[in-house]
Amino acid sequence: MKPFVINRHGRLVFPANFLGELDFSVLETLDQFTAVIGRDFEAKAPTGTDILARVESGAYPRRFELLRDLGQHLYWANRYSITMFDRRPTRWRDLAKRRDDVFLPVLTPWEDSERKVAAVERAYRALPPTWDGRAEDTIFDLLFDLYRTKLYHATELPPIKPTVAEFLGQPDALTFVMPGYDPDYPVFRTEEILDANEDVPELEALMRWAMVLHNQYPWDRSRTELRGPGEIGEDDFVVAFHPRTRDVLAFIERVKRSGPASGQAAARASYAEVEPVAPYPPVRVREAFAVQPRIEALAIVRGEHVCGNADVIRNASFSWSPMSAGEIAAKTGIEQRRYTSREPEELALHSVRAALAKSGRDPAEIGAVLVSTCTSNRLIPSIACWLSGELGLRQTHTSVDMVAACAGLPYGLAEAIRQLQEVRRPVLLVCVEKFSDKIGSVRTSRMIFGDGAATMVIGPAPAGQAGDVEVVQTYASGPHSEVNSIIWPNSEFDGDITVYGPEVKALVQRYLTQMLGELGAQPDPDDPARTLLESIELIIPHQANKTMILNLAGKAGLSAGQLYFNVERMGNVSAASIPIAVYDAVRDGVITRPVRVFAPGFGAGAVGGYAVMRVDPAIVADEVVLDIRREAGAAEHAHEAGGTSDDIRAAFGE
Repeated sequence: MKPFVINRHGRLVFPANFLGELDFSVLETLDQFTAVIGRDFEAKAPTGTDILARVESGAYPRRFELLRDLGQHLYWANRYSITMFDRRPTRWRDLAKRRDDVFLPVLTPWEDSERKVAAVERAYRALPPTWDGRAEDTIFDLLFDLYRTKLYHATELPPIKPTVAEFLGQPDALTFVMPGYDPDYPVFRTEEILDANEDVPELEALMRWAMVLHNQYPWDRSRTELRGPGEIGEDDFVVAFHPRTRDVLAFIERVKRSGPASGQAAARASYAEVEPVAPYPPVRVREAFAVQPRIEALAIVRGEHVCGNADVIRNASFSWSPMSAGEIAAKTGIEQRRYTSREPEELALHSVRAALAKSGRDPAEIGAVLVSTCTSNRLIPSIACWLSGELGLRQTHTSVDMVAACAGLPYGLAEAIRQLQEVRRPVLLVCVEKFSDKIGSVRTSRMIFGDGAATMVIGPAPAGQAGDVEVVQTYASGPHSEVNSIIWPNSEFDGDITVYGPEVKALVQRYLTQMLGELGAQPDPDDPARTLLESIELIIPHQANKTMILNLAGKAGLSAGQLYFNVERMGNVSAASIPIAVYDAVRDGVITRPVRVFAPGFGAGAVGGYAVMRVDPAIVADEVVLDIRREAGAAEHAHEAGGTSDDIRAAFGE
């Protein structure tokens, strides 16, 4: 998990976006690690030669673009030390020479360094400030001090460094050497990095980059040289590399053994894609079931912290392409998403209690607890069982979690209806997700996902009366590329949720076309002369990506006015997105009377499904508003430095 924190300025900060840490426990081979490094550190980073060419061609219009390139270049130049090692300046006479867990970097002198350094300094001084000249100068001073003293050529750095004994066996090898070392050399504490505070989101992100990179070299770089093993005096200091964690050391040992991967890359059986022997028709609830479902209550809980697009940019990772807050909105239709510091089951419990209160039901009446989630932080007990215990239930017919991702509502409704036939008592359907601690530094996921919970109380309708759910349908699977279009955890992305956009778009288009075709072929239960599609009064889709959904809906013949969205303020909450959107449609005055709603969902695993249901605004409970004051204490760091550009200049005596 990679949770956010609230800094002393009350702002969201995502440490994983700038610290560059990786989980080596999931990496088996050097090829896997190289792929991760290539994508996160190399793909977007310019070399020193690239920066020189851009300077000489006048490609930098303002200082920001040059600063960004410097930051990405320096992260790339330190790609292995940041991810794998702690650097410890050590007196040569005191350095262990025969241990297999102490390493020395072997470095190649940087070619044409004077020209590259001079060009960058000259270009920066000549360029106009982008937003805030003082903050930009502070960032430049930190980055440029590293750039001008870099010494080594970064293109062909080996990921696995030689041990000290191996270094001594290479007479021509060069490593960092310095005549002295000040253990009190100033560095930034973690709290100072978290508390970086600039008015311009893009500059706040760059400030954190610069602070993290500065900490990679906690010594006087101007006195550092590259020397071979025969040129190091007993009282000289070298920079010893120590594995950051046991997992890093174990990975190095695996690579050195060059053993085979642990069966993870087993060949996949190849089968031709086939259609089912017969289509799966939608389930017409009135005709298929004796006990009809009545939606008695709907309650929701949003994450207590608002993460706006500016917050996303404030936390831009060095692996991202440039993007502004406005561009995120244009690309996704999302202005903000909601995050929680609580566990997902806590959100769920708040929504359950509110829904029970609205329905007037006592916990003792509940026959089953169903939880739709794909982001649970617990496996045993499941969220559903945990909720049952928190409600004091001695026994239910069923308490179970279901993983149906963004189709969680239709999957949950389908199962709730089946449970009603057996228990003939109300069923709690809980849809809950917490994405904020599973996103890490993946930009597409950070732009899209949010946290929230919703609970529906689904009770048996009185005998002889129609229920509120008329049709349910569920699907799963499809082409292999679509099944794996959203993955979590993904070892190739350091365990983060990853979204492959074109494949997601393909599965959404496939399912949306199929759904509309089925509804167009189904008669309206109340008026057989027209189709069920013609009888739909409002469409509340899974809130994935407003721009994408509107484009696909338009191709299917739907108008924007037929669809309701709240994604601009909630983001994508997967299983919880449809019920939260239903709730907001009532609160926004879009639903003012009982209406027939088509609610399609589609997403991870190539799952899909929909419900056609009657939504009565009377079912909506008062919103549960979480108190954020309990997080305030965690945001109060015991330190004096404030993290602004002025504070940084003062701390370093400038």
